Amino acid sequence: MGARSGRATLADVAETAGVSASAVSMVMNGRAGLKPATRLRILAAARSVGYPVRARAGRGGPVLGVLPTDLGNPYHTDVITGIEAHAEASGAAVVIGHGRRDSAHLERQLDRMLGFGVDGIIAVTTWLRPAALEDAATVLPVAVIGRMQDAATGVDTVRGDDAAGAAQAVRHLVELGHTRLVHVTMSNRPGPAARRAGFLAETARLGLEDQTRVIGPAADWSIMEEQIDALLDRIRSGRPTAPTAVFAANDIAAVRIMHRAAALGVRVPEQLSVVGYDSSAAALMIRPHLTSVNQPREEMGRLAAGMILERLAGRTHDADLVVRPVLRERESSAVSPATVSAGPAS
Repeated sequence: MGARSGRATLADVAETAGVSASAVSMVMNGRAGLKPATRLRILAAARSVGYPVRARAGRGGPVLGVLPTDLGNPYHTDVITGIEAHAEASGAAVVIGHGRRDSAHLERQLDRMLGFGVDGIIAVTTWLRPAALEDAATVLPVAVIGRMQDAATGVDTVRGDDAAGAAQAVRHLVELGHTRLVHVTMSNRPGPAARRAGFLAETARLGLEDQTRVIGPAADWSIMEEQIDALLDRIRSGRPTAPTAVFAANDIAAVRIMHRAAALGVRVPEQLSVVGYDSSAAALMIRPHLTSVNQPREEMGRLAAGMILERLAGRTHDADLVVRPVLRERESSAVSPATVSAGPAS
């Protein structure tokens, strides 16, 4: 067999995978028509016998496949900017498969990437099943950017310290005199869940647990909007127990809250301080500019791209990198109105 006597051949791959030579040819030429499991088996066989999968495209440097959850979210586009910057500096190329906020579609995109013969996969998402990621990692390097619910063997990860970021947001607001705080979250996924846990832990540590509230997550935004409107109505009415600050689990939620506040006549930050998470481009696209916990998104992208290239260079152990977020103070957060009305101490 070719794998034993010299250069591996297409026939060697077919024999190892237990499929026909035509099936191997379909995979090597990026043609559709095979089940994902068969495609993975063929690619794993090619790797095991040393068949030059990458050589078939006649390209120079490696190609990295990137799978974001949602290209409409500035967080994901910022991360991809970092991936592309590192790839370009390293002589690599990038191809992107949009996830469309659909787990099933993301898995189809993953399969397509494998069929295209990319040299590594970066999942800017935690919506892919660990089993799907582990299967892909038997064929090529895989890195995930984000906090996964369950670990995937053979997969590298880059994630932010979400609980620490949430604690920074709480301390910032408390230092401004806010004691009645609300956290708004749109998801139960691991990252937002860690931010919620960080918010609750820090408010409890500061003795504020009886004055805090969590809104969400709900099935859709309209349900949460009703609760947010009720909260804003209490603020507008001057209720003495009304919250004075909101920490949102991401910038998109924070911007939506600020839009509702403007529609209902609640002034930000004079009556309500708002803090977001991500410090994405959205934070600077609204007035007042949004105070937000900055995840170093481009750095996370560069780190993930570097992980893939390290794997291609021979690293075999799994890597898990945690980056620390830093709060970026802007105009949407200010001294609590309760503090202002109390005036200076006599």
